[in-house]
Amino acid sequence: MTNTPFRYFRTPEIIQLADLIYVRFPLSLRNVEDLLHERGIDVCHESVRLWVDRFGTHFAGKIRRQRASYMRQVTQWQWHLDEVFVKIRGETHYLWRAIDHEGEVLESYVTKTRDKAAALKFLRKAMKRYGSPKTIVTDRLRSYGAAMKEIGIIERRQVGRHLTNRAENSHLPFRRRERAMLRFRRMSHLQKFASMHFSVHNHFNHQRNIESRARFKLLRDAALQEWRELTAA
Repeated sequence: MTNTPFRYFRTPEIIQLADLIYVRFPLSLRNVEDLLHERGIDVCHESVRLWVDRFGTHFAGKIRRQRASYMRQVTQWQWHLDEVFVKIRGETHYLWRAIDHEGEVLESYVTKTRDKAAALKFLRKAMKRYGSPKTIVTDRLRSYGAAMKEIGIIERRQVGRHLTNRAENSHLPFRRRERAMLRFRRMSHLQKFASMHFSVHNHFNHQRNIESRARFKLLRDAALQEWRELTAA
């Protein structure tokens, strides 16, 4: 028998649709339930929560592996590193992110500190998956310099006042999603959802502001078709 994540589920198409709507758009679980109801699909919002928890990381992992395979073939790659402040039960946590020169989030990692150890673990995790970039753009946080010096890539670091603008702007979709979810309750929930959200957002983000309408529609259709192939039972 073929190994499929939908082995004990009879409606894989509905699961794919529910996961896509919830992760891609800033909607609550009950919003997704109402949207599916308008399409004649009667499911409980708790079922949507179960499907996202069970299949969301599986779908996002396929997208990341495909992206990583492509990036390892490209040697002239530039990363932008940034950390986002996230409140969890009143305590500040840090969501480290690596963004490529096209504005796509490659890797995310949640920590309670912003020191050398956290930066080092984040860099090693990102480089293990995507390889070593040509240049790394960061802000003036000393943790980056200390971590990159230990790895032996400190000469690739670039620091500038406006060089991190791409990284600063790339967190806006995540902030909108955070507000819709009324923030996160646990560190593990933040890590899991951030990984899913960034992967799915990258897949469907085609920068419609710089593409013609006809070109954007072609890219959108291609992304949707590729999503259906990646998430097929």
